[in-house]
Amino acid sequence: MTDDTHSSDPETPDPTTDRSGTRALVAARDAEAEPDTTEIRELAAAAGYVVVGTVTQRRREDPTYGLGRGRAEDLMRLAAETDAEAVIYDGSLSPGQTFSLGELLPAGVAVIDRPRLVLDRLATAADSRSADVQFELARLRYELPRLREVAARDRETVRLRPEGRGRVRDLERRIDALEDTLETVTADRSQRRAERRAAGFDLVVAAGYTNAGKSRLCRRLAESDDGGGADDDGGGVDGDIFNPDAPGSIADRPFGTVATSTTEATLGGRRALITDTVGFVDGVAHGTMASFRATLEAIRDADCVLLVIDASDDLDALREKLRVVLGAVGSTAGPVVPALNKADRVDAPHLAACADAVAATAAALQDEGVAVADALESPIPTSARDGTGCDDLVAAVVESLPTATTTLTVPYSDGVEAALSWAYDREVVADVAYRPEEVRVELAGRPSAVEAAARRFDQS
Repeated sequence: MTDDTHSSDPETPDPTTDRSGTRALVAARDAEAEPDTTEIRELAAAAGYVVVGTVTQRRREDPTYGLGRGRAEDLMRLAAETDAEAVIYDGSLSPGQTFSLGELLPAGVAVIDRPRLVLDRLATAADSRSADVQFELARLRYELPRLREVAARDRETVRLRPEGRGRVRDLERRIDALEDTLETVTADRSQRRAERRAAGFDLVVAAGYTNAGKSRLCRRLAESDDGGGADDDGGGVDGDIFNPDAPGSIADRPFGTVATSTTEATLGGRRALITDTVGFVDGVAHGTMASFRATLEAIRDADCVLLVIDASDDLDALREKLRVVLGAVGSTAGPVVPALNKADRVDAPHLAACADAVAATAAALQDEGVAVADALESPIPTSARDGTGCDDLVAAVVESLPTATTTLTVPYSDGVEAALSWAYDREVVADVAYRPEEVRVELAGRPSAVEAAARRFDQS
């Protein structure tokens, strides 16, 4: 919060501030088992925090602090002992819980729950207009109920704070403006996808949980390109060009990719645009996910979704991450090809168990009415690191793409040669046979491109 908030309000971190080296404690609670803090510590490290201690608890949620009062007091003492500057809570805190926990902690210690940590990390790393808009909108939607809580508390005290209500209205206006901007961005992206389909490109989008290896796999697939190149007409489906040689673009860490990005490749003779999207993560509220409309629509509208799954996860984690991703996506226009990535790190029995877990999770989601689960194809074990299974993955992707075929026999003319040149440029010529006075052409590829090529031959 800014300086005009009540003096007892817990500090809210500025997402534009560099958090590198900030000392933080991790707090986690689980009603069923001892909390596993591995992922939240990785997320904290990715955001620049240095974790100096951990407090966990196995119990139901406390309505005041999230943790029970006793463990919250342990957290308070540990924060003082370690000179912690922030407490990162592995879960979602209500505005009231955030406020209460912040009042209990030493002065100046920020309270950051999991959704806030994720949104701040994404917002500071965003590097495209679309990403900036989506992440800022998500952050403000997260912040609004918390600001309303502070304004309500101020009205209940002797020191009334009318400026607090003004800040709420200002935040609401900023959200409305960003929603209008996002509407324009989304429409622009949709138009761009339509233009690229008309030009004969298949749209393949990689989606998955953060740190599943999507970027590395996109790079591996792009290396199969036998004549394509970087798509430099102003950005990918949702932002900047994917640069496979950029530092950190394929790092094995959470949020190695923070903006949707696209590169051109040829897959099995098909001209394709491969789009790499920001990884999903558990703990981001459904309402907040709505802010990522442009990214979600790029996934939902793809000709093929490449669902990248970390096969090195244990089965419980794999199932939970798969539910998070598929639940957020909801539905897709095309098929979904799961890639069991990092297969080089596990043995054959574990890969078989992963495939079974994918099938079982998909079946459960189908019963719950999650439409995208119906679109899942058979999983393909792959390794983006050493290339294992990547040929099989390309074959599965190509097999899933929309395909049309037709055979034309047309009188030979200069117009036929021009039509052939156009069709070759769009990779839809399967075979050509020249006869004394005519040409027999077999076309195969994206339906719209085949249809357009056939019209050109008819008009030649």
